[in-house]
Amino acid sequence: MLQCIFLLSDSGEIILEKQLTSHQVDRSICVWFWENVISHGDPFKVLPVIASPTHYLFQIGRDGITFLACTQVEMPPLMAIEFLCRVADVLNEYLGGLNEDLIKDNFVIVYEVVYLLLDEMIDNGFPLTTEPNILRDMIAPPNLVSKVLSVVTGNSSNMSNTLPGATASCVPWRTADLKHSSNEVYVDLVEEMDAIINRDGNLVKCEIFGQVEVNSHLSGLPDLTISFTNPSVLNDVRFHPCVRFRPWESNQILSFVPPDGLFKLMSYRIKKLNNIPIYVKPQLTSDAGTCRVSVLVGIKNNPGKTIDNVTVQFQLPACVASADLSSNYGTVNILADKTCFWSIGRIPKDKAPCMSGNLVLETGLEHLNVFPTFQVGFKIMGVALSGLKIDKLDFKNLPSPPYKGFRGITRAGKYEVRS
Repeated sequence: MLQCIFLLSDSGEIILEKQLTSHQVDRSICVWFWENVISHGDPFKVLPVIASPTHYLFQIGRDGITFLACTQVEMPPLMAIEFLCRVADVLNEYLGGLNEDLIKDNFVIVYEVVYLLLDEMIDNGFPLTTEPNILRDMIAPPNLVSKVLSVVTGNSSNMSNTLPGATASCVPWRTADLKHSSNEVYVDLVEEMDAIINRDGNLVKCEIFGQVEVNSHLSGLPDLTISFTNPSVLNDVRFHPCVRFRPWESNQILSFVPPDGLFKLMSYRIKKLNNIPIYVKPQLTSDAGTCRVSVLVGIKNNPGKTIDNVTVQFQLPACVASADLSSNYGTVNILADKTCFWSIGRIPKDKAPCMSGNLVLETGLEHLNVFPTFQVGFKIMGVALSGLKIDKLDFKNLPSPPYKGFRGITRAGKYEVRS
């Protein structure tokens, strides 16, 4: 049973607080927690922390926001962490993002929505309704129209006057007696590639964090199964509550009754990959107070699909007084915070994009003593670079076969090249 949830900034400041039971948890617990976390040097370590003989703390970090849950009763850590992940996902969906600036700039709306959502998601400390589709029927997401209407009518509540249809359904994440004019379902494999390439051009680490997203518009109470051609590559899988665990455990088959609309069916990680789609080769040579920069970008392993939205950015070292950089393809911008952003877009077939120029060091410095790390971005539509493939999608309890579509998407996550 959880007794309180705090939202903390990246400096330990309490942004929001929600007491979940009649027992009031004192805010001083956050001070103890933050000092303890900072002393260990890892503010986003997802482990339960014992604050005192009577309190347990659980926390996750999302985009600089720490979600902290407190309880006096020992409970399974995974349950508490999973609930906090659900809270973070729902808030991110409702607010269109989740960071300290967004919360503070729209504090009144955020405050109202968070309190309404948590009232429905947890009852006297116990998780209750955590499915986004059902919560959306109960509490309307804030938008410009609802803000204007609240000013005109004086009704500032986003709470619906009627219970969602799922309350009468045999599955809590799906509305009863759903009807669609056309039955269709779309399955996306959405992946992010994290990679580290050292200054010698060698691949140090490469792994993929992915998720299976399903957009379902099916009538009635359909029963779906998804099988993969190579499920053995998957690690650290996490499922939506609709997934039956036994078919996965025995045959690596996803069997489920889907929620209506878009939802995340499962997430996964694939480790120790050896192939990366593009290369970035930085060269920095400095002498007599000037540093010559040359960065070459090209396709390393052709994925068979177009690589779009290619970007390269890096932070100019503090010892750089001025910079003059240009490229033979794309645009180069140096922002006020000394971030250099090179937008390439689609890599051309006839030439390799190259950025070059000079950095002028501060007076008294002969050589550059801090070398930047280059952050690379890209997007590939139509392919999952992990090699994961969907074998088939089967249906039950439908009068006729629906239309179904599959798609793979790969984006760069923390893709770093060291110089």
